Amino acid sequence: MTPKLFTPLSFGRLTLRNRIAVSPMCQYQAIDGLPTDWHPAHYLSLARGGAGLVVVEATAVSPEGRITPACLGLWSDAHAAALKPIVDGIKAGGAVPGIQIGHAGRKASANLPWEGDDHIPAADPRAWETIAPSPVSYGDGLSRVPHEMTRADIERVKEDFVAAAKRARDAGFEFLMLHFAHGYLAQNFLSRWSNQRTDDYGGSMENRARFLLETLEAVRAVWPAHLPLAARLGVIEFDDQDEETVAESIALAKRFKKLGLDFLDVSMGFSTPGAKIPWGPGQLRQISKRVLEESGLPGSTTWNINTPALAEEMLQEGAADLVMIGRPMLANPHWPFMAARELGVQNPSAVLPPSYAHWLSRYHFN
Repeated sequence: MTPKLFTPLSFGRLTLRNRIAVSPMCQYQAIDGLPTDWHPAHYLSLARGGAGLVVVEATAVSPEGRITPACLGLWSDAHAAALKPIVDGIKAGGAVPGIQIGHAGRKASANLPWEGDDHIPAADPRAWETIAPSPVSYGDGLSRVPHEMTRADIERVKEDFVAAAKRARDAGFEFLMLHFAHGYLAQNFLSRWSNQRTDDYGGSMENRARFLLETLEAVRAVWPAHLPLAARLGVIEFDDQDEETVAESIALAKRFKKLGLDFLDVSMGFSTPGAKIPWGPGQLRQISKRVLEESGLPGSTTWNINTPALAEEMLQEGAADLVMIGRPMLANPHWPFMAARELGVQNPSAVLPPSYAHWLSRYHFN
């Protein structure tokens, strides 16, 4: 019997060859939002490794939406054109090309992770003004107070999402993920930790979710109906209100589904540095299972899905329909081949190009 990890997953006319996705992972190698030589090599190697879906890293919808000065962007046609070879490379490697678009909100204008992972000082010429629903800083190293968004700012950013979605479509991406998690702008609106507005974009859950719902609806109108539209949602903050937060997230996911969302990636909020996250293998396993079952959406999750056996168990029990694999794919771009061997897939080398399959099929991994 074929492990579920290696069965196809279909979205209408689009079919993934298996249920392994490369999770969007920031590379911090862009210049002015444009990819460099690093990006095509990186993404093609991951596609050749056998994953069914490769999702390009968080890509900013505007210059101010970048996490760092070295993040990818999609705010001009030149950026879309520069991403086209990456799309073609992923397809040539046998995977479906996806991209995650987002806005970093109050966590923007930061140094690279290996250079401090903190806010660039405001006086530094590399820095830019950050924006958020309320003038509340994240804290710790990300302590700059963001500019409170006006209604005009809100409308502009929603339009930036729509424009980026159109460019992703025209560049040939076939899977679009909206980044509504990880303490970035959409999560800033949703979270009580960061949203202290008193207008109709703050206060009640209905109001705090408004930016997400309006952005999703606007993007759905321009993203092709036959291609999957996904969202990564921070459904839990690991604070003292987790039960209420998860219940609200499930209700929100149901509304996403009514607006045309096809797929939900279950993740964490990261809205406060004081969160007590229970790091460990498959740490979102039970939460993801509950959210997907109760929302009725197919979906995925990530975070420490570090063995093929764990990935298969999560698929079998309904904790995910697709597993997002991050750092294990960086450590071994041929992780799908290793997983196929470990799970007893007949002819596991079939997931690789012949030039790799011939040699790796004779190699015994420890």
